[in-house]
Amino acid sequence: MHTTTIKVDESMTASSMGSGDLPVFATPAMIALMENAAMLAAAPKLKEGETTVGGFIECTHLKPCAVGSEVTATAVLRKVDGAALHFDITAYCNEKPIGEAHHIRYIVDRQRFMSKLKIEN
Repeated sequence: MHTTTIKVDESMTASSMGSGDLPVFATPAMIALMENAAMLAAAPKLKEGETTVGGFIECTHLKPCAVGSEVTATAVLRKVDGAALHFDITAYCNEKPIGEAHHIRYIVDRQRFMSKLKIEN
């Protein structure tokens, strides 16, 4: 389990991120916070040279949250299926639930993963 905490600023609003036109905490910002909590929850379980990458997220954004508010996301590892790590994540704004997600992260070898990228000019 891991909890990540942030303070909402203007750059995290729907109007700033382009996901809406209101100055409230954006769904993409909430999802990034949730993924961060899951990534950090997985980190102590990894071997040298490994990391995790997000592969799936199913999320609900239940309530708005204002600029200046404190938002947390708590990720709980619920299942390990080979390289797939399944997390349940809840986001809170000022200690009230605002979002829920099921998220799958995959354990990958950093070097092998990055070697699959080909930069074309």
